[in-house]
Amino acid sequence: MKKWVFLRAPKGQAFLGFARWRRGDAAAAGFFLAPSVAGFAVFYLIPFGMSLLYSFQSGTSGGGFAGLANYRELLASDSFRKAAANTLYFSAIGVPLMLVLSLILALLLNRQIYLRKWLRTSYVLPLVVPVASVILIWQMIFDWNGVLNDALSRFGMERVDWMKTGAARYVVIVVYLWKNIGYNVILFLAGLQQIPKDYYETAQVEGAGPVRRFFGITLVYLTTTTFFVVIMSIINSFKVFRETYLLAGDYPHDSIYMLQHYMNNMFVSMDIQKLTAAAVLMVAAILAIVLGLFGLERRYRQFME
Repeated sequence: MKKWVFLRAPKGQAFLGFARWRRGDAAAAGFFLAPSVAGFAVFYLIPFGMSLLYSFQSGTSGGGFAGLANYRELLASDSFRKAAANTLYFSAIGVPLMLVLSLILALLLNRQIYLRKWLRTSYVLPLVVPVASVILIWQMIFDWNGVLNDALSRFGMERVDWMKTGAARYVVIVVYLWKNIGYNVILFLAGLQQIPKDYYETAQVEGAGPVRRFFGITLVYLTTTTFFVVIMSIINSFKVFRETYLLAGDYPHDSIYMLQHYMNNMFVSMDIQKLTAAAVLMVAAILAIVLGLFGLERRYRQFME
């Protein structure tokens, strides 16, 4: 009979082999990540660093250090304050609506309902359809002579100039929801499908009702998903300039004049100092909101533990 002999390497050699493998693995990872890191640095980090530098200068060419003068002038601007207030109002209304509606739709699509697969596909379509082409349809709907006003007139109601009155704000919110709700529904569906069915069956046997199961099981296990959805919804709420610009142009109604409009107009007029100062303040606001959400999520986890 053959006897198999297993040789065991000394501990020192095993450690050296493991360290050599780790160095090779790290080198391979760095090699594949280098193009992405370089692209992120060239197109994001370096431009933002230059913007931060310009925001403290009196001019982009030969300008000296101006301290916080650009920021004081920016905060004293009525246009900037109006744009900031509209952006915050839009996020405060749009993000909770997005969260609630996407969760409700995900709960419905997670059940065995009629045409469930087709409905899932329909919510993904806004993510792949070009916005510029879809905006033409929205304009046909909300124009003075559009489909919606025609329907209102048939029921004896007065026409509404949607894009030139305060109603423009709600039009942009509807477009924002339509554009981004499908992505959040997919995230919530993935989270719902990871919850073990045994938990619901056990809770039902113990007498827990649907409301108790929803708050005690569903929302608890969707904490991480909800946190990510809220962050992405906030970021997307600061990116509605494209849709608003295509709907209403450079100078829309005051209710939908956003921070991106202000920065775009500063770029057209080549007021780089105000542009960069506004960009830095917007990044600081988003960062503060995200860090605050991280803190709330951490406290919630500690409370649940």
